[in-house]
Amino acid sequence: MPNLNSNVVPSAITGYHVDDEGHWVAQLQCGHNQHVRHDPPLVRREWVLTPKGRRSMLGFRLGCKKCRESAPPDARPPAAREPS
Repeated sequence: MPNLNSNVVPSAITGYHVDDEGHWVAQLQCGHNQHVRHDPPLVRREWVLTPKGRRSMLGFRLGCKKCRESAPPDARPPAAREPS
């Protein structure tokens, strides 16, 4: 799980989309996007691999560095529609 510290601002995951390279991107409540890759051994996010896992993390607060930098909201495609 992410380490929230003074360099980031917590923001809830509200949805996901897939980028041009096929990687999952979390859409945050603050209006920013953040990649949520499962890239072991450095980053272990098995939950991103399945629709059920991604749904289980909706509402989870990730640390957003873009908020700390007062970045404008990111452009984002519509959230991915996933099977129930």
